[in-house]
Amino acid sequence: MKISIHNIEGKDTGKKVDLNDSVFGIEPNDHAIYLDIKHYMANRRQGTHKTKERGEIRASTRKIKKQKGTGTARAGAISNPLFRGGGRVFGPRPRTYDSKLNKKLKQLARRSALSYKAKEKGIIVLEDFTLEAPKTSEFVKINDNLKVNDKKSLFVFNHTDKSIYLSSRNLKGTSVVNASELTTYDIVNASVLVLSKSSIEVLDQILGN
Repeated sequence: MKISIHNIEGKDTGKKVDLNDSVFGIEPNDHAIYLDIKHYMANRRQGTHKTKERGEIRASTRKIKKQKGTGTARAGAISNPLFRGGGRVFGPRPRTYDSKLNKKLKQLARRSALSYKAKEKGIIVLEDFTLEAPKTSEFVKINDNLKVNDKKSLFVFNHTDKSIYLSSRNLKGTSVVNASELTTYDIVNASVLVLSKSSIEVLDQILGN
């Protein structure tokens, strides 16, 4: 699959890049995408939720009423879960949500997500560029030139460029990521993928057969 290369002015340079069919042209596997995104979201959870149970409530242990003859249920202390302010029954406890996923399945999920983006024509290839200094207005201009300012865009580069990252971090709906750190969630969550020419080579090395 060949796709035109644009410059930061949004103009077609007349050059084309050949997208690897084993990365951008496979038959997408929806279940692999689902499993990888589920894995990603679960691993982001802190798992620090906690409520106090009956034994952790700081309260009097005095028996608040006699055992029998009241016509109501017996109660041994004010920390009883039935009373307001009492401990919670089977409340959440700290736990880890981390899970493991097969490496080949994760690669299949990313290839599937990239293939969907290619079919939907949601990929723009950009010439490699750098910014001399962090300047948000420069990155806004690039978004305008590429006509992605009203879309959720993800810029993928082959390495971290501090000036580009600082220029883009305040823009709502625009994200920057390294090709080696690109996840299935990032791909699916973006409306448009803006790939630098050199990032395509990195993706081919990581995901290509």
